[in-house]
Amino acid sequence: MFNVKIISLGCAKNLVDSEVMSGLLNESGYSFTEDDQDADVLVINTCGFIDAAKEESIGAIVEATRYKKEGACKALVVTGCLAQRYKDEILAEIPEIDGIIGTGEVSRIAEVIREALQGKKPAIVTLPSYLYDHNTPRILSTPKYSAYIKVAEGCNNRCAYCAIPLIRGEYRSRPVESVVTEAVRLAGQGVREINLIAQDTTRYGLDIYGEYKLPILLRSLAEIDELSWIRILYAYPTHFTDELIDVIAGEDKVCKYLDIPLQHADDDILLAMHRQGSRRDILKLVEDLRKKIPGLALRTSLIVGFPGETEDKFRTLANFIRDVQFDKVGVFTYSPEEGTPAAKMPGQISDEIKEGRKDRLMRIQQDISLARNNAKIGSIISVLIEGKEASENEIYVGRSEFDAPEVDGVIFVNGRALAPGDIVQVRVTHAYEYDLIGEVIHESGQ
Repeated sequence: MFNVKIISLGCAKNLVDSEVMSGLLNESGYSFTEDDQDADVLVINTCGFIDAAKEESIGAIVEATRYKKEGACKALVVTGCLAQRYKDEILAEIPEIDGIIGTGEVSRIAEVIREALQGKKPAIVTLPSYLYDHNTPRILSTPKYSAYIKVAEGCNNRCAYCAIPLIRGEYRSRPVESVVTEAVRLAGQGVREINLIAQDTTRYGLDIYGEYKLPILLRSLAEIDELSWIRILYAYPTHFTDELIDVIAGEDKVCKYLDIPLQHADDDILLAMHRQGSRRDILKLVEDLRKKIPGLALRTSLIVGFPGETEDKFRTLANFIRDVQFDKVGVFTYSPEEGTPAAKMPGQISDEIKEGRKDRLMRIQQDISLARNNAKIGSIISVLIEGKEASENEIYVGRSEFDAPEVDGVIFVNGRALAPGDIVQVRVTHAYEYDLIGEVIHESGQ
């Protein structure tokens, strides 16, 4: 019997892979520990999306090597996106690694650990094609009331800055029945909130059905009695259909929240990024969404410092977020990724300018976020309780349907005898740039 510790880095999609690996290892007889020092096997599930993520992953691997000397570690295994892209370099630079697998070998984790413990030093990276299904064992690492479901893997969009198609392969959807079966099982285990994820959720189903199937999937999930919230993340803007918008508007359980990564708003930059659609298309989509889905919260992510982004083009982006008034915005500095077209483009921009533009956008968005949160004072919203604020006896922390886990703000709630997973009605009393404060007006515990 060996104790395993899985350290999961990066996005929610990577987290699902870690949960699948936990399920597979559990079936193979491994036990788990939360203490790095006590782990016989350390698995680092890496992220390799941008430079900062790569640095974090390398740091985690190097940190883990010390437990081979100071702790119980007998095998250090590296998985995930960084392993997929840089297998040979990682093994050469960090010889303490005992096994390595790419994103397409998640199902072989038990085999690789077994061989690593035998001193064989397996290194398996192939063209990614793996996609888990409803029969795959999985151990949730999220709170028991909330879970992610990966509806598809890979990407076909081929954005000029992005290495995901190289790392994760071609887009491939799970059948509707598989996703629904998994959701039913999770709901039976106490999950109240499902967050649907993929590299491109709005493309879901096109590859296996010949048409977009997210509306059908949402309707099927909404029929699961135990579920309260169904949230859509990573929605590519040009794959929205009227049917999808109608379903989001009409199904009470589908959160009135959309995460739509737009990346930029200047037409020349969008073209250079190989993004589909124009600034006008984006504005039309936002107008349609807000018109047809009252109360919709919109989140987007933007990239500053892309090659060729002049000060004028940056100002176009800044004016865009002033005009659109998004509820939530994430801003990233452009990172030149090996093997992508953008890395070789002329007009590369200094890190200093990138960081300055990021700070300027975030200051603009902070004012917008504060104004939009101030407008919520006095309103009543449903809040999913996540826990108790340690410093206060009757102050709880939760999220509304307009806040995705990990990336958005929280709501501090005055209430009594609340438990994680309860959904309560809260009147908003105070607002800040990212968070809200409110008081329970009806305690349901449902």
